[in-house]
Amino acid sequence: MMSALIRLLHSNHCSLVVHNGETHLFYGRGISDLYRLLSEQPELLKGASVADKVVGKGAAALMVLGGVTRLYTDLISEPALALLEDAGLSVSYKEKVPQIKNRTQTGFCPVETLCIPASTAAECLPLIENFVNSLQKTKH
Repeated sequence: MMSALIRLLHSNHCSLVVHNGETHLFYGRGISDLYRLLSEQPELLKGASVADKVVGKGAAALMVLGGVTRLYTDLISEPALALLEDAGLSVSYKEKVPQIKNRTQTGFCPVETLCIPASTAAECLPLIENFVNSLQKTKH
């Protein structure tokens, strides 16, 4: 099953593939799709197998809170891997890095940077919510 999700992730150039009875493809940037799923359709994450391009600590926290059980990612940060393993998720990855870089490669991912001091997924959620809300305010 995971190999099929990984193929879909790469062949469809999507950012996230979620399988939970049905397979769903997502193309959003950063944590947007995971955050929306956890907020609006949490049943899609509960018990799901997920293939994701990049997983930092923020994405890892959303998957833990959503009840994802299996994850493959091309790139994972050490803090994300620790959080996922502590929660008992089955995780496989292509490459592990100390921290996820931002899109322009000029610094670190803002969501991961926010979540670094948090010790649990639950502690990450309000930090992620504040970040997402601040992005939505700048769009209006």
